[in-house]
Amino acid sequence: MPRRFHTIPEVAESLATSEQQIRALLRNGDLEGVQIGGRGQWRVEDDKLEEYIERMYAEQRGQ
Repeated sequence: MPRRFHTIPEVAESLATSEQQIRALLRNGDLEGVQIGGRGQWRVEDDKLEEYIERMYAEQRGQ
């Protein structure tokens, strides 16, 4: 069964960027995620990551 949620390090690796950049995207709402647990650890759902990627491609195409 594939995983539904990903941690910040996993998302950073998928997008070939830093964990700090992923945190910034989450804080400003560009990338949707949920905070869980008492320490508020971020998780990003597969679908939200794919939506973000598609939105970035569309913006790059000027749509």
